[in-house]
Amino acid sequence: MSDNLQNNYEGVWDSRIGFGNNPVVISIDFMKGYTDTSSPLYAEGVVSAVKASPQLLEKARQYNVPVIHTNILYHPSFMDGGVWLKKAPVMKAMVAGNAFAEFCPEVAPHESELVLTKQYASAFFGTSLAATLTAMGADTVILIGCSTSGCIRASAVDAMQHGFRTIVVRDCVGDRHPDPHEANLFDINSKYGDVVMRDEVIDYFASLT
Repeated sequence: MSDNLQNNYEGVWDSRIGFGNNPVVISIDFMKGYTDTSSPLYAEGVVSAVKASPQLLEKARQYNVPVIHTNILYHPSFMDGGVWLKKAPVMKAMVAGNAFAEFCPEVAPHESELVLTKQYASAFFGTSLAATLTAMGADTVILIGCSTSGCIRASAVDAMQHGFRTIVVRDCVGDRHPDPHEANLFDINSKYGDVVMRDEVIDYFASLT
């Protein structure tokens, strides 16, 4: 980005929202279809994000920060996929019984953790997530998962619109190409939330005790 374009954002779209007092980690769609090289959904950046995320999840659990997971799952008729499956028929791999629809074991939910199933990009659209977070008293959502340009971005926008401080963990989100990954992180950080590194989030967890 040229200096002139960068300067156009500075002081206008680069405010920091910061962390609140009651965070919840939302782990979005860490499913095998994004990390298995035989899958048409395979995304190299997601492999890196999966590797970076277990430590963050471990620390969230250690400091009693709730963790909520999402997955994508369709009825075998695909009736619930709507227009999105016409645009992205590759998503039809996400049906019960398909190994690509299973969670990556390194970041799989613990038995006590809530899993919300969605059919579209945002973790909020068509789910009870907003109501659940409100009932929990959450003021901050910390997003990890995939993909940056799809479900992470859509969830970040909706999180902000529902009134939550939105934090995206740069090293714990991934995409299939670095350009949309970086472009969307830039846009999220400019307009919808804060994009931070994993270690900053872990330090924040420790400060809550």
